[in-house]
Amino acid sequence: MYRSRDRLVIFDADGTLIDAFPVIGQAFALNDMDIGDLERFQRRKKLLKYVGGLREFPKNLRRQIGKEKRKFLKQTLTDLYRTEANLFPGVAAMLERLMATSDIRVGIVSRNVTIEPEISVGAVLERHGIATERLDFLCCIPLGESKAATFDNLRQRFGINPLKSIVCGDEYKDYAAARSAGMNSLIVSYGFESHTRLIDDYDVPPGLVAQTPEEMITRLFHALDLP
Repeated sequence: MYRSRDRLVIFDADGTLIDAFPVIGQAFALNDMDIGDLERFQRRKKLLKYVGGLREFPKNLRRQIGKEKRKFLKQTLTDLYRTEANLFPGVAAMLERLMATSDIRVGIVSRNVTIEPEISVGAVLERHGIATERLDFLCCIPLGESKAATFDNLRQRFGINPLKSIVCGDEYKDYAAARSAGMNSLIVSYGFESHTRLIDDYDVPPGLVAQTPEEMITRLFHALDLP
């Protein structure tokens, strides 16, 4: 039924592998805007994520009116992201281990919002010693495109059983997309959605939520039978 007996691991980038929030905050500050702190950012609904809460919204809205202002904000974010964004602790070694395991296909699917996002994500990885050409895939998809369809297309490309596939992300939408594609998932709560929001608001099973990068790596390696 399936061409391969390999296993598949699909990572989200921002909030799962890459600590993107600090550079988002810096980009906003350089544009006389305020994103707020991480705890409040994690609690916001998707529509308000990047325009701020009640405190920040009026000022941020004024600063985002106009094509040139939005363009400058995106350029600022891109420059900071490529030069200053960091991988979470332990992630570089984890990726090296996965890429070196012959029966594991590993790569990244992201909705990164910088200019030429594949280059941006690749720049962060390369700065931490991860050669992107060693990944089996690195694809950044537009906001309106289905992650579930992308997950399924990747799985079919490699001929892998969905039950041997794991999606690692930091938002409920990653969990929902993995379920739609018939895949397993591991969701982290140190990224763009909090532990409480994932479990209490979205009913993600607590056993599928990792609260730190170390816990994510430990759980993933256990699921893959890697010591």
